[in-house]
Order: sequence, then C-alpha cells, then structure tokens
Amino acid sequence: MALRLMQIFLPDNSDQEFDELLEGREVIGRWRDEDAQQIVLHLLVPAEETEPIMDRFEERYANLEGFHVILSPVEAVLPRPKPVKEEETDESLNGESDAALGEKQRISREELYTNVVEDLGVTSVFLAMTFLSAIVAAVGLIRDDVAVIIGAMVIAPLLTPNVALSLATTLGDWQLMRRAFVANVSGVVVAFAVAVIVGLIFGVDPDNKAIAARTDVNLGDILLALAAGAAGTLAFTRGLSGAVIGVMVAVALMPPLVACGMLIGSGQFHLASGAMLLTVANVISVNLAGVGTFLIQGVRPRSWWEAKRAKTATRRSIAVWIVLLSALVLLFWFRR
Repeated sequence: MALRLMQIFLPDNSDQEFDELLEGREVIGRWRDEDAQQIVLHLLVPAEETEPIMDRFEERYANLEGFHVILSPVEAVLPRPKPVKEEETDESLNGESDAALGEKQRISREELYTNVVEDLGVTSVFLAMTFLSAIVAAVGLIRDDVAVIIGAMVIAPLLTPNVALSLATTLGDWQLMRRAFVANVSGVVVAFAVAVIVGLIFGVDPDNKAIAARTDVNLGDILLALAAGAAGTLAFTRGLSGAVIGVMVAVALMPPLVACGMLIGSGQFHLASGAMLLTVANVISVNLAGVGTFLIQGVRPRSWWEAKRAKTATRRSIAVWIVLLSALVLLFWFRR
C-alpha cells in the first residue's frame, strides 16, 4: 500500500471542523501543530485517499489566505500499517463509505499533474535524451537486435509528452495540451532527423526483419499500441517507475519513427511511407488508450465547471482520434 504524508496549513482563525472533513476517509495517522499564526494538520493516508481529502479541504478553505497543502511520498512507516481485512472492507462499503465505491486506487490528480509538469518541456536534457534514444534504436534496428531496441525504450524520451497530452485532454487543460504538443513535435523532429542521417550514412537493408516489420500496419500493431498506452497510463496513475512506463509506451513510438527516418535517408520512400503511417497510427492509439484509461481511473477536474469543459473537450478529442485512426487504417488498406 503506497502511503502519503499530507501537511495542511491553515490560518489560526479558521474553523476547525476536521472530523467532518475526514469523515468516511481512511486516515492511518493524524496530528497537528499550532503557533500564534497558523495550524498545521499532518495526515498519514493511503495514496488513493489524498485526492478526496484535498478536494474537501480546498472546497472549505481555498479562499483563506495562508491555506496550502504539501503532499509527500512515504518510503516506510513503523509500526507497519495493518492490512485491511475483507470483512472490514465489506462493512465499510455498506456504511458511510458508500461514496468511495466508485473511487479507483490511484494517486491524486494533483500528484499526476505535478509528475507530468516537472519533466515536461523542450530542454537540452530532453533533446539529448531523444537524440541518444534515436541512436540506440537505429543501431538496434540495423542489427535486428531486440535487446538494443528495448534499450532505446528504457530511455523513453517521448513518455512524458504523450502522458501529458492524454492527461491534458482528460482535464480539458489547453495550456498543458499546448506544452505537451510542442514537446511531442520537438522530440519527433529530433528523432526523425537523427534517423534520416543514420539512413544516409549506413543505408538500410529492406529485408531486415526488424525494419520490415515496421513498414506495415495491421490489427496487431493497433492492439499493441492501445495496450501499451493503456498499460503505461495505468502504471503512471499508480505511481510506478518511469522506466517501466517508458518501455510500455516507447514500444509503439520510437522504433517505427526511427525506421521511417532511416528508410527515407536510404531513399526507400515507399517503405518509409508505411512506417510513417504506422508511427502516426501508434501515436493516436497510445493517446486514445491513455485518455480512456484516465477516464476509467476516475481522473476528473475538481470543480463542476471545469469538469463540464473537460467533458466536452474529451469527447471531441476522442472523436477526432477515432476518425483519424480509422482514416489511417483505410489509407493503408487501399495503399496495398
């Protein structure tokens, strides 16, 4: 069970109906500090409890000057928290915690947002990681070496922009969406340019199985990209390692993109067009699956007006993704 430490800062003149706000939530530990100017409430809670608790406190105290919340991951606790027995869980589901039935075991939207934003941007590190990932992927494709190709996925430079794009679509956050789109395009351009240069220098054997497999679009490729996007997003909502998530997402993105660039660099434009279609189809599938997974996990804006805006934006985005994906599949079908 992942734990979080919440520190809630409040002015000393605020009402202190904490029991009411924490009713029905699982709180493992609770204590408070006070001085002449403020109150600090410390809560040790499971990670999935942080979002509903923050929402309640924000709704009550957001307008007060000095209110803010700090959320920190907890590595270990002594004594160890006791696991909840099935009988206790069943009783809680029949009691005051009925509202929690629809809640998913995931980290809070604020933690998701912070994890995305802190690594999102067209920085020198991001461009360097993209450059290195493209080099490793190109070498792996030329050698037809699966282990080397997986190495390019572990670097995972396109992970954050794609997760950010899916999250922005789910929350209806246009500013985050623009940042994610710029980072995505920048990463794709760098990887593509590196691949073209490698193709010009070393050439490409069209009979190479690793490259030939990425010049065709079939149902298996679409299912792979959808599964990779869903698995990567699900792991992200659980707060798992970025390397684990990166392998899931990059399996559908970096190899076909690099294969496309290398084929163009070696002058094999017909095969390159197939790899390009596969790349675009995979990008669409990963993001479509990502948005769907965020929705299933219950990721929503807090306020009703933001939720209404996000619902409209999400429906339109999903419709556009589906139409584009269908058009690409049809295009490749008639291209044969």
